[in-house]
Formats: sequence, C-alpha cells, structure tokens
Amino acid sequence: MDGTTNFIHGLPNYAVSIAIRKDETTIFAVVFDPNNNELFTATKGAGAFLNNRRIRVGKATHLSRSLIGTGFPYRDFSNLEQYLNIFRNLCKTSAGLRRPGAATLDLCNVACGRTDGFFEFGLKPWDIAAGSLIVAEAGGLVGDFFGNEDYLFKGDIIAANPKIFHELIQIISKNI
Repeated sequence: MDGTTNFIHGLPNYAVSIAIRKDETTIFAVVFDPNNNELFTATKGAGAFLNNRRIRVGKATHLSRSLIGTGFPYRDFSNLEQYLNIFRNLCKTSAGLRRPGAATLDLCNVACGRTDGFFEFGLKPWDIAAGSLIVAEAGGLVGDFFGNEDYLFKGDIIAANPKIFHELIQIISKNI
C-alpha cells in the first residue's frame, strides 16, 4: 500500500501498488485506487490503461503551464534545503505544485494527464516501480534528478510528459 499515512488518518488518497519485475525490468504494473474505483495497468510494450481505457500523458508544452506533483520530506530531512530551493523555483516557474501524499497515485496522475510532472526524493522501489512503468507506457519519461534510468533503487525520481521533462530536470538538478 502506498499513502499509508493518509490511510491511517482517514485521508482518501492511497492505493495498492503491484509491480512484476523480470531480469531487472518492470514488465507489469497494477495500481488500484479504491476511493475512486480506478484501476491503472500497464504491460511493458503494450501501453497503459485506466479502467481498461488507454491513457496518455498530458500535452503541456511549457513548464509555466504545467501542474507538478511532489512529495514533501517527512522523516529524512537531509535534503530539506535542496527541496525547499526546488519548491521555490517551481512555484515561480510552473502553474502550481500539489502534494497529495501517495507517490504511486502521483505517478498515475502524470500517466493520465491530470498533472504534467512529478518529482520526489528518497522513495522506495515499491513506491515507484508500478507507477513508473504506467507513466512510461503512457508516453512519459522517467528518470532520476539528472535524467538517468537508475531512479528505481536510487529513490529520487522525475516523471513527466516529454515536452517538460528536460525543463524539470534543469530546475531540479541545478538545486541539488
């Protein structure tokens, strides 16, 4: 389950997230949001779906028109100053930042175009494995804070539509 703190407090933003990996590659993903009865699925090479309807990332062409999801540090504050600098810069350059509290659902929101990007420090593989495949299969890009593919076990992730991915990397990477 992702969004455990939300669940414990009765905040309806959590999900069950399952990813299947084979040969160091995520090949299948399922995310179920019971509060909205939404089932996100993806199979490597076969696309991403929401309740059996194909989904695609948003079409925003500039960060200034993009809504960005994030997660705030809540246990490990070693990156707090960096995060606050990124937050400050993105507040000034984007259409807004949102922090719902479940990275899995934040990634699914990117995949279906509700938000245009997402970033967060220090996540665990089980928080992002399923959602990152869903984003990629919906046409988005996923990487670490420098755009590299080793985000899953590093835990620092950026996911976005291809048109703003590099703008997001520029802002985040210059602040870390």
